[in-house]
Amino acid sequence: MIELPSDKRGNVDMDALRAACDDTVVGLMLTNPNTLGLFDEHIMQIAEVVHECGGLLYGDGANLNALLGIFKPAALGFDVMHYNLHKTFSTPHGGGGPGSGPVGATEKFSKYLPGPIVAKADAQAETYKLVMPEKSIGRMKSFFGNFGIMVRAYAYIRMLGAEGLKAASEDAVLNANYLQARLKKTYPLPHDRPCMHEFVLEGKIADAADIRALDISKRLIDYGFHPPTNYFPLIVHEALMIEPTETESRETLDAFIQALEKIAEEARTDPELLHSAPHVTPVGRLDEVRAARELRLRWVPK
Repeated sequence: MIELPSDKRGNVDMDALRAACDDTVVGLMLTNPNTLGLFDEHIMQIAEVVHECGGLLYGDGANLNALLGIFKPAALGFDVMHYNLHKTFSTPHGGGGPGSGPVGATEKFSKYLPGPIVAKADAQAETYKLVMPEKSIGRMKSFFGNFGIMVRAYAYIRMLGAEGLKAASEDAVLNANYLQARLKKTYPLPHDRPCMHEFVLEGKIADAADIRALDISKRLIDYGFHPPTNYFPLIVHEALMIEPTETESRETLDAFIQALEKIAEEARTDPELLHSAPHVTPVGRLDEVRAARELRLRWVPK
């Protein structure tokens, strides 16, 4: 496996991609929008380069919630794509990971899909049957998948409808860009360009060199906000990944901005407030590494 770097604008580095694409390449896995919250400006060229060397373009659908009703992955050159139902279609995580991640493929793969698959038996009567694709690789072990999760996602899609799904994406992108425009005045923004549904700041504050992203996030808890993702993506120093989603009101967004601005002020005038945060929770900071390595579990009878 080869990891490709990003360019100065947060896109895939095209020179690095071209250098890596030879007859040994099976495919490229790409998240678009990427983890920086940026839509890759070279997506059509990326697909062309990968396809020219005989590879396939696999899409990570983790950030599809920015693009519902706005674009079709296949039209941009994606051959296969999985969909994170827990991020886009209102379902929970399960067991520490995605509750369900169905995979879609373009027509040219239809003969090779795992089977059996659902197909219409009678279009007029709207009845269905299970069929095995012509050159199927066979049945997968978890054939039925996490059925309850898929039903929940289906209900969410039907409730919102096409226009509702598109509006959800538009609101998510609007909320993220509003926060980014306001907060980049206080926190460094590595890639200053319009974002999609999320964006990444650096958790660094001028005149407060010993303050880290973790301090900022822990202090946010005292203001009643769930902290953003810390230290991911790894290419951003002291990363704060902020994803407001489509459901937050203007009042909530403004309160979040005010909290982060206040924290920046506290970092300069009283940094210990941040170092010792949170102060309103039953426990303070946990040694997460030790907790993961030295499990202390107990059974509590009902």
